[in-house]
Amino acid sequence: DYVMASNELFATMESLWTEFQDNHSKFLDKGNKAAATRARKAVGELKKLVTEYRKASVLESKRS
Repeated sequence: DYVMASNELFATMESLWTEFQDNHSKFLDKGNKAAATRARKAVGELKKLVTEYRKASVLESKRS
């Protein structure tokens, strides 16, 4: 099983957070319902990566 490094996970999480913010703003400012769906999807993916980040971080700290 390949486990992404914490820095790779961080970059992916940062990208998803930006996507979430952009789509959330589009929904709030313009009432774009499709943007709300995209925002929920991005934050759902982010939620999954949080656990992976914790695992990778613990593994990396044990190796040090």
